[in-house]
Amino acid sequence: MIQRDHELGEVIVEFVRNGAYLKCSAVHVKSGREVSALGPASDPRSVERVAIAKLKRALTQG
Repeated sequence: MIQRDHELGEVIVEFVRNGAYLKCSAVHVKSGREVSALGPASDPRSVERVAIAKLKRALTQG
């Protein structure tokens, strides 16, 4: 799904479940930079928040 973040602009977010774990990948549309985060499948919003935070950090580090 494509989301809009007020700081980043458009971000593609994808979830893949593997048993009790969930992988969330976040791709910054403008730069193509991709990061992912793993966490419990029972809390997808937290895993997504971590992935977006990692993406913000990756974009500021160049």
